[in-house]
Amino acid sequence: MDLWLAAQAFILGVVEGLTEFLPISSTGHQIVVADLINFGGERFDAFNIIIQLGAILAVVWEFRRKILDVVVGLPTQPSARRFTVNLIIAVLPAVVLGVIFADPIKKYLFNPITVAAALVIGGFIMLWAERRQHVVQAETVDQITWKTALVVGFCQCLAMIPGTSRSGSTIIGGLVFGLSRKAATEFSFFLAMPTMVGAAVYSGWKYRNIFQPADLPVFAIGFVTAFIFAMIAVRALLKFIANHSYSVFAWYRIGFGLLILMTWQFGWIDWSSAKG
Repeated sequence: MDLWLAAQAFILGVVEGLTEFLPISSTGHQIVVADLINFGGERFDAFNIIIQLGAILAVVWEFRRKILDVVVGLPTQPSARRFTVNLIIAVLPAVVLGVIFADPIKKYLFNPITVAAALVIGGFIMLWAERRQHVVQAETVDQITWKTALVVGFCQCLAMIPGTSRSGSTIIGGLVFGLSRKAATEFSFFLAMPTMVGAAVYSGWKYRNIFQPADLPVFAIGFVTAFIFAMIAVRALLKFIANHSYSVFAWYRIGFGLLILMTWQFGWIDWSSAKG
C-alpha cells in the first residue's frame, strides 16, 4: 500500500474521530482537510462511510451500559420505552429530509466556502445560546419529553448544511429548549447512533459499486483511527462540559471559518475546485 495513501487515511481518521462529536462540524473539517491533502472523488465518499462507522462505534462502546439497560428494560420499564420512543421521534425529521435533500445539498453546498460561512454563523449562534438565560427543564436524558425530542430532531436537520455540525445543532438546540448541558450532550450522542448508522447504510447501498477490495487496508486504517480518536474526544468532552460552557468551541468555529474565508479572499489557497 502506498505510504502517502496510508497517511491520508490516518489523517482523515484523526479528523473524523476528533470532530464528529464536538460541536465544530466533522463534515466541514473533512471537506477542508481532504481538499488540502488531495483526497477526493468517489474514494472519499466510500471512505467517509467507513470512518463514520468507526466513530459511532466508539460512542456505542462508551455508552454500552445505558444501551444495555434500555434494551433489557424495554418490556418492563416505562423509562426505557419513553427513551426509545424519544430517539425514534428525534430521528424521523433527519430521515425524511435527508432522503429528499441529501443529493442537492451534496452537489451545491459541499465546498470549503460554504463550510467556512456555516462555521462562523454557527459559532455566533452558539455564543448567543450560551449567554441567554438558561432554564433547565430536563437534567437527564430520561426526563426529556417527546416534544423536546422532536424539536431537537428538527435542529439536527440543520447539520445537513456542511459546516453546521450535527452535534452542535442538537446540543445547542437542546440547551435552547430546556435541557441541561449534560442531557443535551448525551442525547446528542444517543441520537447520533441511529442517525449515523442509518445514513451510513443508505450511503453504503447507494455507493456500493465504488467499494473495492483493494481499498480495504486504507479503510481499515481510517476506521481504527477514527474509533480511537472518537473515544478520546467523547470522554474529554463529557469531562469538559461538567465545568465549562461551549463558548470555546464557538470561538474556534469563528476563528477557523474566518481563516478559510481569508485564504479564499486573498488567494492563498485555491478552493474553487474543492469537492467533498
